[in-house]
Amino acid sequence: MDDYKKIFQQFADNEAKGSSELYAFLSIRVIEDLELLDIIDKIPASQPKPNLFFASIQYLLTKSDAPLRNYYPSLTENPLPFDECFEPFKEFVLTHKERLLDLFHTKLVQTNEVRRAAYLYPTFLDIQKNTNKPLTLIEIGTSAGLLLCLDAYNYEYKEDNQSFRVDNFDNSITIQSENKGGNLPNTINVDLIIEKRIGIDLNIVDLNNREEFEWMLALIWPEHQERRKQFVAASKIANAVEKEMYEGDLLELLPNIIQSNSPENQIVLFHTHVANQFPAQLKNDFKALLNKMSYTRSIYHVYNNMYDLNLHQEHLENGKVVSKKTFLKPDGHGRWFYWN
Repeated sequence: MDDYKKIFQQFADNEAKGSSELYAFLSIRVIEDLELLDIIDKIPASQPKPNLFFASIQYLLTKSDAPLRNYYPSLTENPLPFDECFEPFKEFVLTHKERLLDLFHTKLVQTNEVRRAAYLYPTFLDIQKNTNKPLTLIEIGTSAGLLLCLDAYNYEYKEDNQSFRVDNFDNSITIQSENKGGNLPNTINVDLIIEKRIGIDLNIVDLNNREEFEWMLALIWPEHQERRKQFVAASKIANAVEKEMYEGDLLELLPNIIQSNSPENQIVLFHTHVANQFPAQLKNDFKALLNKMSYTRSIYHVYNNMYDLNLHQEHLENGKVVSKKTFLKPDGHGRWFYWN
């Protein structure tokens, strides 16, 4: 139980604080309650426990008229004070224990953080400039594939206390983010050319399936109304963008996908907030596979949360990394990033 206490304390301090007062408060109260910790113990080790725990509760609340609803900004216009919610929270969890246990073993933490496109977009433009080739995007842990469609969104960047826009399409969503690092290069205004979009996941999310769509909404934190609106809007846009989605083991799927890519396109393999769920052996095998595949195909690997929280851009050729860039840890929800 001590490990769970540490996990929820870190979640409260490093993720929820300043972003979700409700989840920060509940995380601290949860670690003091043995009954709740016993339920949390049933969450699979492969899943981020706070995220799955809170999402499962919010998911059930959307189908309930329990008093706990009145504390969730996502479920009521005038929520009650969050610091008064623990008793109805615990009552709801204990009452719905069996249903929660079922969700723990049938649902996955597969967030579709559209705002992360804000820092991926200039990163991919940088790769396009370096290679002078159109891109083949391959996303690991793609979920519903919303980040594969990042060239279909508009952007508004704040840097040096000024804002500027990148408009790709009329009537598209606008993703806002702050660049706290060096100024973005002029390539931010160049068209991003994506020839092929490929997503890989153990469980591809079908946003046309109502249950799966509602689960994705439940993963969004209660106070994050703008995230919720962007997710809904991006879902409609992404459904109209052609992409290939593969469900299964990435180590088995990647060789054929990479080998079949035209050498006229630059492979960009990316993943955000996914590799933290990889066992150590999978990380080693994945890295070895990329090194092996780079003997026949030039590969750019863009990722975070694999070994640290920073964002990495690595270029692999002939079995090794030939160039790399490291960007300081971006916000988990894409609200800010550091360009380098």
